[in-house]
Amino acid sequence: MGRSPGQRFRCEHFIPYLKDNGFDITYSNLLSETDDHYFYSFGNLHRKIWIVVKSFFKRLKDVWFCKKYDLVFIYREAHMLGTTIIERMFRLRNVPIIFDFDDSIWLNDTSPGNQKLKWLKRPSKTADICRLASTVIVGNQYLADYAKRYNPRVEIVPTTIDTDYHVALPHNKPHKTAITIGWTGTSTTLKHFYTIVPVLKSLHDKYGNKVDFLVIADLEPKVDGLPLKFFRWNPKQEIEQLAEIDIGIMPLPDNEWTRGKCGFKGLQYMALKIPTIMSPVGVNKDIVDHGLNGFLADSEEDWFEYLSQLIDNEELRKRIGMNGRQRVLQHYSVKANREKYLSIFKETIEYHRQSRK
Repeated sequence: MGRSPGQRFRCEHFIPYLKDNGFDITYSNLLSETDDHYFYSFGNLHRKIWIVVKSFFKRLKDVWFCKKYDLVFIYREAHMLGTTIIERMFRLRNVPIIFDFDDSIWLNDTSPGNQKLKWLKRPSKTADICRLASTVIVGNQYLADYAKRYNPRVEIVPTTIDTDYHVALPHNKPHKTAITIGWTGTSTTLKHFYTIVPVLKSLHDKYGNKVDFLVIADLEPKVDGLPLKFFRWNPKQEIEQLAEIDIGIMPLPDNEWTRGKCGFKGLQYMALKIPTIMSPVGVNKDIVDHGLNGFLADSEEDWFEYLSQLIDNEELRKRIGMNGRQRVLQHYSVKANREKYLSIFKETIEYHRQSRK
């Protein structure tokens, strides 16, 4: 646990609340921490084949023992190959399935290190898993519209933030003279960061040493002509790393894949009172009330204008940051969504029991 951003913010931080309400949870992660390192790297083909085979047999073991449980929760897929045999075996064992996803995973968006193996995937299997599930949980309306084509029992639970963990650190940086514009993500989403680089270069030309730029990720970006600080993402220092950011950015192109995204980066910034600018794509338009708790930038001119406003106005940064935190607390926090999450689990079990009578 704790290694995958999607899992952390979709389901893992609800587990303590489920336990407090009578659920016993067995967590069966597909990849170990060592497997993660090799599976998403470039090359290492023989090691990857071994990981795929080993993980398949792990899932067969899960199928064998699943009758001991009241339900099976699947995040995104039970196995990375294009087959739904594992999900179908769970269904044949007559155990209800809750299926959760938070991206447009019916499209092919293979990680950079596995482009040569993308033929082994079958993104269209998402529809098959929706059909097999007793309940589908998704992160926004765009994903819900897709899931409802294959299953009438679809619930929306937004990607949520643990606001007891995401707490702004005291600003005590007398040595800091520059305003830091920051982005956080993974190697698979660095392509989105690169889209904003021309604007960042223009800001550097305008403000010089008054601004600096930070990327927090698992892979260092390669950018010429822009002084860029890099922090390798570290779960033990996550809040401290994010606290270095004075203005958070979440640029996205507008396409089928990004319309399914759930605003995670922006929500992290907002929870930490970091004034946030996002592209008006998908759920971002629901999260941000433009000019009140953040900004929505639809063009390079917008990005340059709103970033300049925040750089120049400390009071604006504070106000937008405070309002952003309140928005997360009210609508996108674990506390605001945990009762609904618990009820989905209880109702799924009861629905399955009733359907067997």
